Amino acid sequence: MKVTCLTFNPFQENTYLLHDDTKECVVVDPGCYDRQEQEQLRKYIEDNGLKVVRLLNTHCHIDHVLGNKFVADTYNVGLEIHPDDEQTLRSVPAYSSNYGFAQYAEQLPASYLKEGESIKFGNTELEVIFAPGHALGHVVFYSKADKTMIGGDVLFQGSIGRTDLPGGDFDTLIQSIKTKLFTLPDEVTVYPGHGPETTIGYEKKYNPFLR
Repeated sequence: MKVTCLTFNPFQENTYLLHDDTKECVVVDPGCYDRQEQEQLRKYIEDNGLKVVRLLNTHCHIDHVLGNKFVADTYNVGLEIHPDDEQTLRSVPAYSSNYGFAQYAEQLPASYLKEGESIKFGNTELEVIFAPGHALGHVVFYSKADKTMIGGDVLFQGSIGRTDLPGGDFDTLIQSIKTKLFTLPDEVTVYPGHGPETTIGYEKKYNPFLR
């Protein structure tokens, strides 16, 4: 599996395109908001001959959902989220203008993810892992074969997700990291929702929140 990161919007959110040699592609957390960002995403997909087959959200804070409707409409795919985060998604229109996103277009989920579910595309398989604490319905996507995790805003290089937003809880987040993420092999690469990638082993050893 190849992981392509495109960073969008003023929150510098990492949007991920997951694809393999079959050219089937999954879009995770599209943060593209304006036309230029949408075109950047579309051009990468077109230039690489990719076929978008699924649209996933790790969680539904505004910076991770700005491009959901664009991707859903452009590639005729339904949005998939964990059911516990639907209220997070539905709250976005109430505050989007306050953050400067007056043109936010809502895309509601077509189906729901559950812990332990396998997401298959091309020759790739991802496991859905439920990891709340930053958001009520936060999930991460783990490829055992590739030793890769798309982690959203749970674990960052040297840091963790914020817990001062609605649905956030510090103790729950720490528990999620220790029981769900730190049980994975040390060599697993974590691709977070913001900033550079890291590894499980590095964060076990150096993350100041988790010593």
